[in-house]
Amino acid sequence: MKPNLEAQMEAVGESRYDEFVEATVRFHGYPAPGVLLGCYMVTAAQRQLPQGILYDAVCETAWCLPDAVQMLTPCTAGNGWLRILPLGRFALSLYDKYSGEGIRVFLDAGKVNQWPDVADWHLKRKPKPQQNPQRIRDQIRAAGERMFTMAPIKIRSDFLVKRSKGPIRICPLCQEAYPQRHGEICRCCQGDSPYEG
Repeated sequence: MKPNLEAQMEAVGESRYDEFVEATVRFHGYPAPGVLLGCYMVTAAQRQLPQGILYDAVCETAWCLPDAVQMLTPCTAGNGWLRILPLGRFALSLYDKYSGEGIRVFLDAGKVNQWPDVADWHLKRKPKPQQNPQRIRDQIRAAGERMFTMAPIKIRSDFLVKRSKGPIRICPLCQEAYPQRHGEICRCCQGDSPYEG
């Protein structure tokens, strides 16, 4: 699926937008505005990177935007090339995985006001049931990249360090393997489990 999406997104235009909406439904479950905006953001950032570099990604929100990155780049949460930071900002960065130099793209609150339905969605000025999803999608299509601001960035050196699980040990309580750096017992046995019982 990924190579087909990359071909579709080389230039997100009238002919490609509907195909991306369909792909978003297949990947994300519905044509979420955040994923559709993300497609423009990713392609804008990719155009700013030198050809042929290996790059990583940072998303500053866990909502929608990481799916666009995972759909259009080799950066995924699973391979560790995508970091999702809970900063609450609708922004992403693509950067050279060795030098840390790259580009940050964000949905600019000052610019987005030109598209009132997108602004209402982004700034949560209307409850979701009062929003018009088709108008939001139409305004995203019409605006394209004009809602974003881009700036060159340099990632901190501690973010460039290859992450590793480190040594693994067996939890004496549950008998499951876990990263030793978590302590004498695994995090679930320490109380961090999402499961009842």
